[in-house]
Amino acid sequence: MSDTVKPGKLYVYSGASGVGKGTIMKELLKADDSICLSVSATTREPRPEEKNGVHYYFLSREEFDSIVAEGGFMEHATYCNNSYGTLRSEVEEKLAAGKNVFLEIDVQGALNIIKDYPDCVSIFIMPPSFETLEKRLRARNTETETQIRNRLETAMREIKLSEVYDYCVVNDDLDKAVEDVLAIVKKESEKN
Repeated sequence: MSDTVKPGKLYVYSGASGVGKGTIMKELLKADDSICLSVSATTREPRPEEKNGVHYYFLSREEFDSIVAEGGFMEHATYCNNSYGTLRSEVEEKLAAGKNVFLEIDVQGALNIIKDYPDCVSIFIMPPSFETLEKRLRARNTETETQIRNRLETAMREIKLSEVYDYCVVNDDLDKAVEDVLAIVKKESEKN
């Protein structure tokens, strides 16, 4: 009998802002200890409640650019003058340990991962309707009208690209959405 660990699978996990990705992810992490979330690197300043290595790896611009030059990111992008990236070494280490690694990334980054890692499993979280998504964004009370409009325009573009993903899960009911994602992980884990 061999003691080798079966490698985990790489999951690309996306959805429009306000769709409930983070809430679903919290439940997934509680429900299945084979699932882990990749921690991204960023050049932005940490918020008061954020911890380095837990929420993000907070890097200087020079450190970030050095990792880019070395090919150390699976994907990276700039958003609002800050850079964000997925560290290749961290993901590969977790996959080798048998973890199912979820990359919670925007559609732009997801499309790059899907192209570069054809064996990854991609999941797009859909709102039950565009009206529901707008209500959820407004209920947050954290953004201006202009920011909400921008998020909704981005959401419309992202939802159109959802057809590229392997799976779409509608977040109409949190428990059902979590069950649906867990069923996908189980199905994919049973393959080869």
